[in-house]
Amino acid sequence: MKFKIANAQFGNRFKIMVAVFVIGLGGLWAVHYALAQAPMCADSIVIPTAGVAKVTREDLFKQVTIAAEFRPNEEVSLHAKVSGYVSKMNVDFGDTVKAGQLMATIEVPELQAELETAQAAKQKAEADYNNAHLIYSRLLAVNKDHPNLVAQQELDTAQANDLTTSATIAAAKANFEKFQAMINYTQITAPFDGVVTHRYADPGTLIQAGTASDSQALPLVRVSDNYRLRLDFPVTVDYVKDVQLGDAVAVRVDSLNNKTFTGTISRFTREVDDKTRTMITEVEVPNQNLELMPGMYANVVLKVEKHPQVLAIPVEAVSGEKSPTVLVVNRDHQIEERAVQLGLETPEKFEVLSGLQEGDLVVVGNRAQFQAGEKVEPRLLTAAAR
Repeated sequence: MKFKIANAQFGNRFKIMVAVFVIGLGGLWAVHYALAQAPMCADSIVIPTAGVAKVTREDLFKQVTIAAEFRPNEEVSLHAKVSGYVSKMNVDFGDTVKAGQLMATIEVPELQAELETAQAAKQKAEADYNNAHLIYSRLLAVNKDHPNLVAQQELDTAQANDLTTSATIAAAKANFEKFQAMINYTQITAPFDGVVTHRYADPGTLIQAGTASDSQALPLVRVSDNYRLRLDFPVTVDYVKDVQLGDAVAVRVDSLNNKTFTGTISRFTREVDDKTRTMITEVEVPNQNLELMPGMYANVVLKVEKHPQVLAIPVEAVSGEKSPTVLVVNRDHQIEERAVQLGLETPEKFEVLSGLQEGDLVVVGNRAQFQAGEKVEPRLLTAAAR
């Protein structure tokens, strides 16, 4: 009997303990559930972030790419003005030269002999003139101090000799200077700073004077000024108005891994060709390190339809083609939808003619996630982020 009573008491205690345990687990679950739901409630009232761009004033323009080919600023094949044999060649193709640098020497032995003869004739003429002039001067002085002592015929003869020898010495000097100049022509010098792009003659080569119009004289070298290159390209009639002297132009060279250089519009024909409806324009590109070479192809990137200091927004901010609109974050951080009138379109920007002011914040990216009147937190995006 006592055993039964003890079992009954133990059973009641066990049930109580189980009930307490279940109630405790329920309480823990309720606390956990409440804590789990608290963040969800907090998130439901967080203000969304909107990526925006500021309306700014910029220089907008379109770009057209035109193919062109580099050519030297100056290029000349140097001929000899006298016939003779090449005695020295001081340069070869690929060499850089400075203006006035000696590149080749031509040997003309008979020319040296003619120069010496002309020099001797000049010296004799000078001596004859000095003698005749001295006689005439003395007779003239005597006649002045003692009139009628010297016969007039003697004075006239002395004066005639003085004038004749004076003319003779002038002719002798001219002849000497001519041969001296011919000797100078045997020295072939560079006309400007540049590069020797071709060598036609070697020492011992007989060179004909390249002065006759029917002469097939061989040049000695060809020199190119490659320190400044030219690019000639056609501009269509639609963009002729945008070509201005002195404007900077980007020049992209594909063969140099699309490296870009800066050139300047130096000249244009000021005439539109009737057949092609284009105007030839020239750009000069500095090339001091000779990285560029004549004959290379390049692409000239020309700025056209320039609109200076206009209101501009990213193209990603605009929705709709016929009736374009943008989403604006106002001062109260609320979304507004505004109709805008657009002008020039570039690959990255739109010109805004009306509907916005400088400094306004426009939403870029996914506009579908925002509604008019919705409160947002604007986040200014950089061009790279967009």
